[in-house]
Amino acid sequence: MKASAWREPSVLPGFAPSLTATLLWLGLLIIAPLAAMVATAAGLGWGGFWTLALRPRVLADLSVSVSSAIAASLIDAVFGLIIAWVLTRYRFPGRQLIDALIDLPFALPTAVAGIALAALYAPQGPIGAVLAPFGITIAYTRAGIVVALMFVGLPFIVRTLEPVIAELEIEQEEAAEVLGASATTSFFTVLLPPLLPALLTGFALALARALGEYGSVIFIAGNKPMVSEILPLLIVTELEQFNIPGAVAIATLMLAASFLLLIGVNLLQAWVRKRHGA
Repeated sequence: MKASAWREPSVLPGFAPSLTATLLWLGLLIIAPLAAMVATAAGLGWGGFWTLALRPRVLADLSVSVSSAIAASLIDAVFGLIIAWVLTRYRFPGRQLIDALIDLPFALPTAVAGIALAALYAPQGPIGAVLAPFGITIAYTRAGIVVALMFVGLPFIVRTLEPVIAELEIEQEEAAEVLGASATTSFFTVLLPPLLPALLTGFALALARALGEYGSVIFIAGNKPMVSEILPLLIVTELEQFNIPGAVAIATLMLAASFLLLIGVNLLQAWVRKRHGA
């Protein structure tokens, strides 16, 4: 079989130069910096690397970062699905404004978001003052981290789901209703299967953003070591103390954890697509 038989037609000037430009650009922007960091970590030796990477404070901060990112992404997946459904299926006054607000975390500087969230959820803030009498504290706790990560991750869920919801055929829902299926049954058997791959994609994007988020978190987290300190903040702290080997070891550990999490989500997504024939 000739190579031209499986190549898709393209408006770009040839497969070879296009592929070369793609690999070169990805290599310069992504692979080269990460490879340099991994090479620096390798220079520490296995013993030196694990000594720096497995310190109790590092492991505690890694747990805070990963658990908060997963929790925020799961919550965003639930409410992002609801928001995407409402924005796609219904027309109501103010819809365009709400739709525009979804993209605000993309444009808003993360430090501004963090300051705004801290002012809102602080004990003397509008929401924090309401929750305080019930013994609920959001700002300067791990809950504050989750709130900040929910803020930055929500658009990824909504924007990934909207085009898929728009393509769903209403006739399938009507047929399920005619056959006597309840709303819950219709959701889990008719609506959720075609939405699940897109939902997992949005979850993976939100998770990736949450794992590396810094600016919006440090103002509301409290930043108490081993309690409410995220791993990116610890990396910055190590750099400020000129502990370059420690910062590189932590960054490499975080890179490995992020990579494994995203690989797991992608494998789950591929399994769901194969199972449902997407």
